[in-house]
Amino acid sequence: MGRKKLPIYKIVVAEGMSKRDGKAVDILGTYNPKSKELQIDVEKVKEWLAKGAQPTDRVASLLKRVVQ
Repeated sequence: MGRKKLPIYKIVVAEGMSKRDGKAVDILGTYNPKSKELQIDVEKVKEWLAKGAQPTDRVASLLKRVVQ
């Protein structure tokens, strides 16, 4: 998402065996690295982690910011 030189990333749940650009199973939030703005649906994140989803290293570090 975003535009040239202004990235905005979606935080999504994706199948581990799917391609990188495959369809997202669920959208959990967004992250704007320029303004450090983070919007996450914490309830959805907890639900997916309880189901066994494993966050990437970058998403795990963003989740630590939300928990604190």
